[in-house]
Amino acid sequence: MRNSLLTLLWGACAPLVLAQPQAFAQQQALGPSQALAHRIDIPHDSPVTLAGDEWGGSGATIRGGAYAIDVKLALSLRNSSQRRVRGVTLTVMAQEATPGGKGSISVPSLDVAPGETFTVRGDLHLLRPIGAEANPMVEVSLDGILFDDLTFYGPNKLLSRRTMMVWELEARRDRQYYRALLGQSGREGLQKAMLASLTRDADRPQFGVQMVRGRATNAEGEKDVQFAFLRLPDSPVEPMDGVARVAGNEARAPKLVVRNRSPRVVRHLEMGWIVRDQQGREFLAATLPYDMRLPPRSSAQILQDASLRFDPRTSLEGMTGYVAAVEFMDGSMWIPSRAELDDPTLRRVVSPSPEEQRLVQIYRKRGLSAVMDELKKFTN
Repeated sequence: MRNSLLTLLWGACAPLVLAQPQAFAQQQALGPSQALAHRIDIPHDSPVTLAGDEWGGSGATIRGGAYAIDVKLALSLRNSSQRRVRGVTLTVMAQEATPGGKGSISVPSLDVAPGETFTVRGDLHLLRPIGAEANPMVEVSLDGILFDDLTFYGPNKLLSRRTMMVWELEARRDRQYYRALLGQSGREGLQKAMLASLTRDADRPQFGVQMVRGRATNAEGEKDVQFAFLRLPDSPVEPMDGVARVAGNEARAPKLVVRNRSPRVVRHLEMGWIVRDQQGREFLAATLPYDMRLPPRSSAQILQDASLRFDPRTSLEGMTGYVAAVEFMDGSMWIPSRAELDDPTLRRVVSPSPEEQRLVQIYRKRGLSAVMDELKKFTN
């Protein structure tokens, strides 16, 4: 089964600390070896149905004033629709308002035919205040399903439609690229591409970064640093100007001016933020989202109340931005082409799509023929 992507979602802090004797009694009542009380909420009109679930290894223990919950689950879901499933996102919640009390499991690059069953696996660590006595301890619900015709089902509370749309468009782009490469250069060309992806992944710089809302520190010596921009010829949105406040290892409050070059209204923009340190090393620090209503052929200034804080030994010297994704008012999306991603800077710092990672893992484990067979499975 393909690996799932796990995300922890942070809410407002509401800790509750009880006296130790009561905590001890509750720990005795629910240990790691005991069954974890849970509920799986799949709507009756859902295009997937629950075929089975396993929770082996799940449990909860007391840590301070909260339960530390280990969720190890495997849900078997059946595609009861007449369309092929391409992606699914589940919400896993122990407590809505507790930091670390809510997470998600997403599986991209699926190809599940009508009537087929597939498995979604998750391994999450959640927190829940001891005083939150309502059962169950954990609730799993469906946030969204994406189909091969790019239609979507689900409440979309996590905005999973947008994320899964990007993954699916990237997957189609990358499969088309590798199929064309196979047709033009044969097995040898495809193998070289797989090896090149492995090498880039091993050489890609990794830096610790934390994103927080608002100002992370009150560092002295702040200065305005102008953005440079990578110009992607086919991007419907063009960044015109940008600046952020930089002090030492922290950059905050990016302010950008962008122009909609397309004939359609833009409602969401994601900007990649590449940072250069004092040693001249570049790395992708974050992809920042912006919600907006940007009419055709118009410009706007956009702000982000966020700070990026790096390792204390890192001193920031420069920043480069690029358009990573655009969503239009009708729900359609734009992503960079493979040719645009071949820019030397992007090729060096941007991680491959989940689909490219999946194909490379197939190559590592099962060889080139397995990759070729996988490319044949998909018609788009």
